[in-house]
Amino acid sequence: MDKLLRSISYIFHPLLIPIAGVSFYYYISPRFVAEEIVQAKLISLFILTVILPILTFFLLKTLGKTHTIHLKTTRERVYPLALNCFILILVIKRIITASQSLELYYFFIGILISNMVCLTLAIFKFKVSIHMIAISGLFMFFIALGVQFSINISGTLAFMAFAMGAVATSRLHLNAHTSRELIFGFFVGLIPQLVLVNFWM
Repeated sequence: MDKLLRSISYIFHPLLIPIAGVSFYYYISPRFVAEEIVQAKLISLFILTVILPILTFFLLKTLGKTHTIHLKTTRERVYPLALNCFILILVIKRIITASQSLELYYFFIGILISNMVCLTLAIFKFKVSIHMIAISGLFMFFIALGVQFSINISGTLAFMAFAMGAVATSRLHLNAHTSRELIFGFFVGLIPQLVLVNFWM
């Protein structure tokens, strides 16, 4: 059970959530987008939102700004979150623009807002669960996509609800967060996506 709960934290790692949202969007979207464009965007996103943050983490670790990949203290979180804000702005400006896809554009705006809130809280020494921020934001985005495209994705939403519960259980089991930090994380991730729905639906 311990190994299973640990693996859940890695399977639903926050770094993987943006590319999961984009992949799901292109999978269910009724709009035609050339396969070459989709592949190019996914590769670009993987490099910027997965590979680059990992490389910057090792750089920060070398500089003594972080100690573990789990970012256990609020002090360790400040530099990675600030760098992630910069990466997200780059994604919004260069890869996922409003002219190409309003849904994805505001999805990443929502991720950026959640990231900035998390950064602000970390500066003020308050820790929230980044795992819950990521997966709750993705859950809300999936709900909005289902409504926008008028398709039944109840199975996917049920899986996502189960995944959120599994992530919360995993983080509690690993003593990574308190219940309060998980609840705050849930709302920090979900509310920006919910509010931004008004701009693209």
